[in-house]
Amino acid sequence: MGFVSFVGRVLFASVFLLSAYQEFSEFGTDGGPAAKSLKPKFNLFVKQVSAGIGMAVPHIDIKSVIAFTMFLKAFGGLLFIISSSFGALVLLVYLAFITPVVYDFYNYEMESQQFAKLFTMFSQNLALFGALLFFLGMKNSIPRRHSKRRAAKAKTT
Repeated sequence: MGFVSFVGRVLFASVFLLSAYQEFSEFGTDGGPAAKSLKPKFNLFVKQVSAGIGMAVPHIDIKSVIAFTMFLKAFGGLLFIISSSFGALVLLVYLAFITPVVYDFYNYEMESQQFAKLFTMFSQNLALFGALLFFLGMKNSIPRRHSKRRAAKAKTT
């Protein structure tokens, strides 16, 4: 059972680790293709948040955002492989913040091809989010193993 769960964690975390590695190898001086595709969506998200809270959001460099997301994916994925709840939480935070920004299907008409593509990817990230929640729930519901030694009985005289 232990080996099978380890392989499952490695396969699950590989989604995040390979994505982080790809972004790292393409990063360059401008943040790479990830920065180019994220920048307009991130700017739109910042504009919507600013309008929603009624005050300006400080400027955040897109290269910093990409570097931080790479770190979250790699660090969380590696910790998840060793069955760390903290690793699962890091990946949950990453998915919670990046999914609605990157897969903004709600900004498109339902009949458009872009809507269908973004909604599919949004749904896949929700599935990953749910799997992480399931992992945390199962990890917390399994009681810790206790030592096989029994406590010495007190002698009664």
